[in-house]
Amino acid sequence: MDQKNVDELLAKANKPGKDAMIMHPHYKGKIQVTSKCAVRSLDDFAIWYTPGVAKPCLDIRDNPEKVYEHTNKGNMVAVVSDGTRVLGLGDIGPEAGLPVMEGKGLLFKYLGGVDAFPICLDTKDPDKIIETVLLMQPSFGGINLEDISQPKCFYVLDELRKRARIPVWHDDQQGTAAVTFAGLMNAAKFVGKDFNNLKLAMVGTGAAGASCLRVMIAAGLNPANVRVLDLIEGKPTILTSGMDMEKLFPHRGEMLLKTNADGVKGGMDELFRGMDAVIGYAGPGLIKPEHIKSMAEKPIVFACANPVPEIWPWEAKEAGAVVVATGRSDFPNQVNNSLGFPAIFRGTLDVRATTITDGMCIAAAKELAKVAEEKGLHEDYITPSMDEWEVFPREAAAVGMKAIEDGVAGITDVTYDDIMKNAEKIIKSSRESVQLLMKEGHIPPAPDGV
Repeated sequence: MDQKNVDELLAKANKPGKDAMIMHPHYKGKIQVTSKCAVRSLDDFAIWYTPGVAKPCLDIRDNPEKVYEHTNKGNMVAVVSDGTRVLGLGDIGPEAGLPVMEGKGLLFKYLGGVDAFPICLDTKDPDKIIETVLLMQPSFGGINLEDISQPKCFYVLDELRKRARIPVWHDDQQGTAAVTFAGLMNAAKFVGKDFNNLKLAMVGTGAAGASCLRVMIAAGLNPANVRVLDLIEGKPTILTSGMDMEKLFPHRGEMLLKTNADGVKGGMDELFRGMDAVIGYAGPGLIKPEHIKSMAEKPIVFACANPVPEIWPWEAKEAGAVVVATGRSDFPNQVNNSLGFPAIFRGTLDVRATTITDGMCIAAAKELAKVAEEKGLHEDYITPSMDEWEVFPREAAAVGMKAIEDGVAGITDVTYDDIMKNAEKIIKSSRESVQLLMKEGHIPPAPDGV
C-alpha cells in the first residue's frame, strides 16, 4: 500500500478522537436523568412524592421483592470504576475515566434499554471498591465493573460474585470474552477450521485476554493448542508449565498451566509460528507483518487493543491475514463489548438473575454468531454490527433462558419469545426517545463539520 493511502487511513482512524474533542464539550456529557412517569399536573406530585409515596414504601418494607414493582431498581445498573485501567490509556484516574463510563451508560440505554449510571470511585483499594458496591445494592438491579486494573479486578469480581445479592460482572472480562468468542467462532468457520482444535496465540493475559481464554475453553476450545505470551521480568515470553503461574498471574495460574502442551519457548517470533489465529489485548504496534507471515494458512488476526490496535488492519491484510478484527467501530469486524453487555444485562435483569454465569456469556456469544451466520459470513462480516439492533433482543432472550436453565433466575415462568418481545419493546422505545428528543430540539444538533 502506498504512503498516500496509508496517510488517508490513518487520518480516518484519528478523526473520531478529533471529533470527540468538539462533541464532548458541546454536549457537556452524554447522559442525563429524565422522567418516565406521567405528570398530568402538579397534583400528581402528591402521588409520586409525599404523601402518596408512603404507601409503596410501606409495601416494600413488608414485601422486599415489591421494590422491583414500585421502583426502577430492576432496570438500573451502576457502572463502577476506579479509573486504573481505562481503555489503553492506563491509570488516568476516576475523573479522567468518567467520559468512558458516561459512554457506557449511553450504550446501555440506546442498545439495551438499561438505565446505567457512572460511578467513578476515588480509591484504588480493592476492598473499599467491594465494600462500596455492596453498600449500593439497594438502589441497583446490577453492577457493571469497568476499567479496573489487574490483578485486583479478578479479586474484586470473584468476591462480589460470592457476596452480592444482585448480579455483578466485569465487562472487560466477561463482556469482552463473549463478543470475542462469537467473532472467533465465525472467523474459524469462514476459513474452514474447527474452532475446538484451533491453534491460538494469545498476546496478553490481563482482564480481557484471561477471561476470553477461560470462556472459550469452557465452550470447547482445546487449551493444549493455545500459546500465551506475557511479560516476564519485562520481556515478552511464552508461558510454559515450568513457571510459577499462580505467583506470576494470580487468579489465572491454574488455567494457564493447561496451555502450550508442546512446551514451545521463546518470544513473539515463536508465539506466531504455525498458529491459526492470534488474539491481542495488549497494546499498539506489538504485532508485526512478519509475525503474521509465519502463521498457518488463512491466518485470523484479532488486534483488539483500544484505541490503537496491535497492528493496523491494512497492514495485517497485506501480510496475508484473511480475517482481521479490531475493537474499533471505524473498521470492519468490530469485536467490542458493546455488542454484548447491553443485551446480556437486558436478559439478566428481565429474569431477575442473581448472577451472570459463563454459560450465560456463552449463550450470548452463540446467538451473536448465529445472527451473523444467518446473514452470510464473509471476511469483513463475522459478527453483527451495532446498527443491526434486532440482534440485541435475540441475545437478551438467549441469556434469559440460559439463566433459567442454570438455576439463577428469579423469574422462571417466561419463554424465549416473552423475553425477546419485552426486550424489543424496551430497546425500541429507548432508541425512538433519542430520535424524538433530537427532532424536537431538546437534544441540540451537532456542530457543523462533525
